[in-house]
Amino acid sequence: MALNRFGLLFAILLTCLSVTSAYADSLENALVKAAPGADAKVIALAVRATQCSRAQGVAPAQRLAVIDYSLPSTEQRLWVFDLKRRKLLFHELVAHGRNSGENMATLFSNQNESHATSLGLFRTQQSYLGQNGYSLRMEGLEPGFNDNAFDRAIVIHGAPYVSPVLARANGRIGRSLGCPAVRPAIAHRLIDSMKDGQLLFSYYPDQRWLKSSSYINCGGDTVASREKSTSSQKATSNLSKL
Repeated sequence: MALNRFGLLFAILLTCLSVTSAYADSLENALVKAAPGADAKVIALAVRATQCSRAQGVAPAQRLAVIDYSLPSTEQRLWVFDLKRRKLLFHELVAHGRNSGENMATLFSNQNESHATSLGLFRTQQSYLGQNGYSLRMEGLEPGFNDNAFDRAIVIHGAPYVSPVLARANGRIGRSLGCPAVRPAIAHRLIDSMKDGQLLFSYYPDQRWLKSSSYINCGGDTVASREKSTSSQKATSNLSKL
C-alpha cells in the first residue's frame, strides 16, 4: 500500500512538472510571436527566469519586461508583455548607465556609485513621485548582480534624453546613472503597467551571470550546458550529412 501511495505521488509530481514545462514552452512561443523583432533566445531566458522565480517563492507576475542590452541604445530594446493575455504592451527605447558604455552597453555593475546598469531579474515595487517625476522602485533578486538596486535607487523613470531625435543626432540616446529610463511620453503608462510585483529581466551575454544566475539555471540545467548540448547536436547533424 505504501509503495502504491508513493508511486501515485511520484506520478502526480511528474505530471505537475510536465504541465509547468508545457506552460513555459507555450508562453515562450506566444511571446516570441507577439514580439517578432526580439531575440527568441532572450525571450526564452526571460520566460525561464519567471518560472524559476515562482519555484523560489516569488509571487506570480502579471507582466514581464525584457531588456536586451546586447542591442544598441538607438534600437527599441525594451519589451513589456501582458503574461495573462500573452500580448505585447510596449516596445520602446531604454537607456543604460553612463558607465556601461556609449551606444553599446558592455560593462555592468551592482556597486553603489558605479553609474552602471545591472543585469538579471528584478521585481517591481511601488510607484512614487521623485526628482525624475513619476518613477518605479525595483528590487534586484540576484545576489552579486543586482541586489543593490534598491539602495542604488535603480528605478524606472521618464527622461528627455531618451529620444529618437537625439539618437539620430548623436548616434546614441542619453545615458542614466544606472536606471532603465524611458521616453517621458510613455513613462506614466508603462510604470502603471509594471508596478506592484511585476518582473523585469535585464539581459546581456555576460558569461559569469549566465553561468551562475539561479533564475536561469534552476533545475540543475545551466545555460552553458544547454549551449554545449546544442552545439554538439549541430556538429553531429553536420557530420551525418557528410
